[in-house]
Amino acid sequence: MPISIFATICPKPEYRDALEQALRSLVADSRAEPGNLRYDLFVREGDEVAFELFELYTDHAAIEAHRQSAHYQAYRATVADWLVSAPQVHLARPLDTAPFA
Repeated sequence: MPISIFATICPKPEYRDALEQALRSLVADSRAEPGNLRYDLFVREGDEVAFELFELYTDHAAIEAHRQSAHYQAYRATVADWLVSAPQVHLARPLDTAPFA
């Protein structure tokens, strides 16, 4: 059964554009991982900008492989000082989802 990750990432205002570019690069690299089924990036506009990631992996081993990948480690090191706070990350298992097209 696949495992979903929902992550919210809040940039400092002066790093909003740089973070978006770093996330776009992370998305492209992450989608190429063998255990990745989905990796979608959203932006939430409002009083405070936040980026939302929806990730879907085949299993926990795929999540761990993602976290250990060179592109993910480089992303984390690059953006560490660009964030208002640590990303909020939640893992979830599907209960009732529509089939993928």
